[in-house]
Amino acid sequence: MLADRLVGHAAELGFYFAFAIFPTLLCGATILGFMARSAHKLSDELIGNLALVIPNSALDMVLSTFNQTAAAASSGKLTFGSITAVWSASIGVSAIQDTLNAVFKIEERRSYIKARIQAILVTILLIGVVGSGLGCMLFSDFAAAIAERHLTQHLLSIATGVAIRIVAWAMASCLLALSFAILYYFAPDWRERHWHWLTPGTVLGIAGWLIASFGFRVYLEYFNSFTVTYGSLGAMIILLMWFYISGLMLLVGAETDFAIRDSIARARIADSAAPESGAAFSRNLPEANPGDEANLGKEEDRHAKAS
Repeated sequence: MLADRLVGHAAELGFYFAFAIFPTLLCGATILGFMARSAHKLSDELIGNLALVIPNSALDMVLSTFNQTAAAASSGKLTFGSITAVWSASIGVSAIQDTLNAVFKIEERRSYIKARIQAILVTILLIGVVGSGLGCMLFSDFAAAIAERHLTQHLLSIATGVAIRIVAWAMASCLLALSFAILYYFAPDWRERHWHWLTPGTVLGIAGWLIASFGFRVYLEYFNSFTVTYGSLGAMIILLMWFYISGLMLLVGAETDFAIRDSIARARIADSAAPESGAAFSRNLPEANPGDEANLGKEEDRHAKAS
């Protein structure tokens, strides 16, 4: 982590995430507009689920800016605004491409246009995955309310509501893991790509992100002095700090996977080049006559070269 400067790269990601969040939310609202006429109310409920991880003071600023931006948009600006929003939001993914290349020790060979196109496609894919995760939580509240309203038995209604929310949270967790897998798979410029649904780095990154996000919320709940000291600027500081934590956990997961792969590769190289390999080969050879020592030496040399 220290050698790859993860702290500095996380700060870079947090800076770009701050510029990407509002275009991303606007693009998500635009997509919702195609799916439902009551997209304004639906989008407010979906974004409200972000309060589970984003600190309240920062979330108020995000919702206020989002509502102002969405209110100023018109139907005539829909297509151009969506393209601009996706392009702006892909800046964050471009930053992830550069930082993950540095973590995985990969030299970037893609042209600028190709890298930007891939960043845009990953951005659209991530918007769909994150939106689906928020939709799972929204649907769980809706389905649990219906169950509690129509089931007459009190214990049965409570048990059904809890079961629905558990299933929804499990699906949301799977989608969160999918978003990490998408970034680890598409963002770096891999020479050979191998898809992994779940890796130790993904588990560590998600767990660290959840713990850090909830811990940051608890800290702000009881020891919040940002708004007192900095006023309205404190909300932006809190948002940047949360983005910094999110970027750091993403990079910690990638660094974990790289360390494991690197250790496995070094172990294989060490095993193949071990001095005992020649001795083991000679022990497995049939008994040789004294006059065959020269041929035995050639066989050992040939085996050592092959190793």
